[in-house]
Amino acid sequence: MSNRLAQSQSLYLRKHAENPIDWQPWDEEALEAARVGNKPIFLSIGYSSCHWCTVMEGEAFSDLAIAQYMNANFIPIKVDREERPDLDSIYMQALQMMTGQGGWPLNVFLAPEDLVPFYGGTYFPVEPRYGRPGFLQVLQSIRRFYDVETTKMGDMKAELQGLLQQAAVLSSDVNPALDWQDLLRAGIETNTGVLTARGYGPSFPMMPYAEIALRGVRFGFESRYDAKETSTQRGLDLALGGIYDHVAGGFHRYTVDSTWTVPHFEKMLYDNGQIVEFLANLWATGVKEPAFERSIAGTYQWLKREMTAPEGYFYAAQDADSFTDSTAGEPEEGAFYVWSYAELEGILSRDELEELAAEFTVTREGNFEGSNVLQRRQAGKLSDTLEATLKKLFAVRYGTSSAETFPPARDNREAKTSNWPGRIPPVTDTKAIVAWNSLMISGLARAYSVFGNFEYLELAVGAAKFILDSQWVDGRFHRLNYEGQPAVWGQSEDYALFIKALLDLHQASVGLTSPPTPLDLTPSPSPALAQRRDSARGEKKEGSFSSQEKTSIASNLWLEKAVSLQDEFDEFLWSVELGGYYNTASDRHLIVRERSYIDNATPSANGVAIANLVRLFLLTENLQYLDRAEQTLQAFSSMMERSPQACPTLFSALDWYRHPTLIRTNQNEISSLLPQYLPTAMLKLETDLPPNVIGFVCQGLSCQEPAVNQEQLWQQVQQVQTISS
Repeated sequence: MSNRLAQSQSLYLRKHAENPIDWQPWDEEALEAARVGNKPIFLSIGYSSCHWCTVMEGEAFSDLAIAQYMNANFIPIKVDREERPDLDSIYMQALQMMTGQGGWPLNVFLAPEDLVPFYGGTYFPVEPRYGRPGFLQVLQSIRRFYDVETTKMGDMKAELQGLLQQAAVLSSDVNPALDWQDLLRAGIETNTGVLTARGYGPSFPMMPYAEIALRGVRFGFESRYDAKETSTQRGLDLALGGIYDHVAGGFHRYTVDSTWTVPHFEKMLYDNGQIVEFLANLWATGVKEPAFERSIAGTYQWLKREMTAPEGYFYAAQDADSFTDSTAGEPEEGAFYVWSYAELEGILSRDELEELAAEFTVTREGNFEGSNVLQRRQAGKLSDTLEATLKKLFAVRYGTSSAETFPPARDNREAKTSNWPGRIPPVTDTKAIVAWNSLMISGLARAYSVFGNFEYLELAVGAAKFILDSQWVDGRFHRLNYEGQPAVWGQSEDYALFIKALLDLHQASVGLTSPPTPLDLTPSPSPALAQRRDSARGEKKEGSFSSQEKTSIASNLWLEKAVSLQDEFDEFLWSVELGGYYNTASDRHLIVRERSYIDNATPSANGVAIANLVRLFLLTENLQYLDRAEQTLQAFSSMMERSPQACPTLFSALDWYRHPTLIRTNQNEISSLLPQYLPTAMLKLETDLPPNVIGFVCQGLSCQEPAVNQEQLWQQVQQVQTISS
């Protein structure tokens, strides 16, 4: 019999709908039942492509004895962390405070009257193993503790609530002697050092750290770490390693080893967006490694083929596990991606296999449970014959050599029962998450600017237009979309990252010329902007606009949308008392109201928001944006001093604040500047420059002398990118 999760739109929650546990969603009905029945809440948080979440669902959460005890003694609540990152953040921090570690599935026990946790963990096996107690014994001990040790539990909760509140508020004291430039230097060095560390455990992309390390290249700081070498090595690890799907494109979540060989095979949209942007920027610095260009192109093809909805938005993720055949009881990790040596011998000729083994880590023994994950042995361009060999493997995996679109398997039933021409694919979570779509839009926009591939921009614009057209309900921005239905109010990361994406599209569109027509790649203008446009152009018809006029209109449309969304962000999530942006709107069920400043797999919302504010100031000359950026930096300055390794994106934002550059120039110069790496510069198309002047370079509130030739303009740009305003 199904529980209440059967009615959920979330794929992750629906995976638990047939469990014997009487799961409830996080809502007033479930919370009230816990209060009235004086039952502790068992809160379990995960996400659809989480491997150990899937394991626990099939083990402990499907066990009848566990379910009977759980249903009688607790109120079990399931939460999809991708729907409610605010809840996940609070209770993950609580778990780390209680145990010193975290991860998913995140399982915590809450007191019903105040929702404060008093015990927690991650994966619990059915029977005691891996040094972990059996889950039924855990439940019995927790219920006994809840009933008997009320005083001790109250003391534990009070201490934990105090720590959570202290962490949420932070220190409001601003160091009057704080030197922002010294702080920036220290932040770059510390976080570059984090990126250089090579241990014996898993290897994660850690893109916020890669991004700040790359920014450090242009300064030439004296440091223990070579920022250029570190950034380049991270690019090579990603583009050559087993973390990249060399057959069909797209990056996996991480590798389970320190050599970047064997991935955890799930593919997350947010990783791919950040990696594409980073590799494009790395190329723009002059590291023109063919593997970077190839992996960006392959990721675009994967995105277009498997991760783009007909409506234009991007799907969220693909699972790590897939079925080997339609009779398999459980999916196997990596089955869609790996190759046994015997299989390769049957697919390829001897010469093809020898060349493949010379370039990739292919052996009879394999490097993953007897099979092979393809990892490149060296950088450089692959030969045409080797590319043809990889296309053969693509055809085996997908059942065709020319799959331009590949429909998603939306759940395990579809995966097992659909007539797939090749291997059975992993399940795809087809919901749209605004924050993750935004990261991908930014990556594609930057890749277009660097490589000039117009298809990258088209795909990015399609996703942005979908969000603009679909994600507002009753004047409020929404985070998710399920099959055309928006859900859940936007959180700070949705606002911050989509504003960034709109500004990135603004910059990409500044360089557009006809053909294509720039106006074909923009959202619809608001009535107010349309009226201003018509007035400014003397009510010209669209066909009579010059190329520069069309480009100016196109870029201004993206800017208008960014300004409008920033207004909404300020209205609903700005903290007047503390500075910075709350993760979510006020909610009486949240035990604290956090402001995200710590980077995880994605950049922190407040770090991105600060950079956005500086960029908006440069384009609009509205000093309120700059004031708010400064307030937010001051709000988190104590954390930046104490724990710089926790917040690399705040240092990227500080770089924007210290080196804000506006380049006002003509279309020809913009076209030459766009592919360059100018990490704190905004380009503005100037259609009415004085005679013999090609542009103006401004930093903050002052401008340099008019540039009369390209050499002078470029010298000014390079100078202001390294000298603080």
